[in-house]
Amino acid sequence: MLKAVIFDMDGVICHTNPFHSIAFQQFFAKRDLNPTQAEYAEHMYGKNNGYILSHFLGRKIEGEELALLEDEKEGLFREIYKSEVNPISGFIEFFAQLKSADVLTAVATSAPRANLDLIIGTLGIGRLMQSQLASEDVSNHKPDPEVYLKSAAILGVRPENCLVFEDSFSGASAGLNAGMKVVGVLSSHTIDELPKCDLYIEDYKKLDLNQIQQLFK
Repeated sequence: MLKAVIFDMDGVICHTNPFHSIAFQQFFAKRDLNPTQAEYAEHMYGKNNGYILSHFLGRKIEGEELALLEDEKEGLFREIYKSEVNPISGFIEFFAQLKSADVLTAVATSAPRANLDLIIGTLGIGRLMQSQLASEDVSNHKPDPEVYLKSAAILGVRPENCLVFEDSFSGASAGLNAGMKVVGVLSSHTIDELPKCDLYIEDYKKLDLNQIQQLFK
């Protein structure tokens, strides 16, 4: 039985990836680096900043250096995105359906807390989320299931009663590794680029509560 829906944020609630690309372009340009869009697609979308920065800078970035560089890049992103916050088509209406049916809702993102606060705060849905977890709240990042198992624990719901919305291979894998059903949101990747999900959507316009409840029958 469906009891809770847990959303990733980037590419799932809002299509932020193009704006992250712009922020990274500005960040890397300062360092005379110019990754291609193909490289971003492969090594940025759905990845945590420790991986992204280590990959593109060509050495292990961790600890205090990671915190400083991540803060610089995410600050650029928030400055670019704060006037552009816009949910994926149909999301707000679908979210309202969940709330009217008393389904628990949560957000579980690999992004920093400040990004979560900006997006969830701008959309005005924070008080309707029973759990909000960001990169600072976990030790192990996706595809590790920690963020989803921790969300389920906070919600007081068993993993098999949770539905995850994800747009990346690592994120969808994290939901599946947690023993949850997963909807693949095709905002940044194709079906072939994701693990096998229970359902795939382009956006939320045609999605309704009955459709996702059927996944638990």
